Amino acid sequence: MPTIRASRDDDVTAITAIYAHHVLHGTGTFEIDPPTAQDMAARRADVLAKGLPYLVAEDAGRVLGFAYCNWFKPRPAYRFSAEDSIYVADDLRGQGLGRLLLDALAAQAEAAGVRQLLAVIGDSANAGSIGLHRAAGFTEAGVMRSVGWKFGAWRDIVLMQKPLGAGDSTAPEAS
Repeated sequence: MPTIRASRDDDVTAITAIYAHHVLHGTGTFEIDPPTAQDMAARRADVLAKGLPYLVAEDAGRVLGFAYCNWFKPRPAYRFSAEDSIYVADDLRGQGLGRLLLDALAAQAEAAGVRQLLAVIGDSANAGSIGLHRAAGFTEAGVMRSVGWKFGAWRDIVLMQKPLGAGDSTAPEAS
């Protein structure tokens, strides 16, 4: 049974390898060139500096996947809305690991004050990610058609969201 825990500095190599596979072979991310471990470490540090969660799933010392959220946009009015990112090792996709990561991420994001968790899913044909988010209580907010070009084809972005805690039913405490 995998353990979901806060990421550590020594997880960055595994995180980088998992993400590189998705960059090179998938349409869930619109990056074309895999970032270096140094790039991934800087991205992780940025998330953590904002007080947001950056998690890994681990079993028997192996990092199986990772998840984090970051502010949806940098302007202050967006400070209660965060975008999630979840990536699982290719050989472990479809085994429920993404759901474990997403559920833990949502709980920690809510504890950090996030009121809306957003998914910006690369490729409307990405049934795995869309299904994962739908099963976790996200609803579709829209589709942006043909906004990315990857692997010789136009790719859509599917927007989904899930309210956390009181969602938009009350004003946030730190407004």
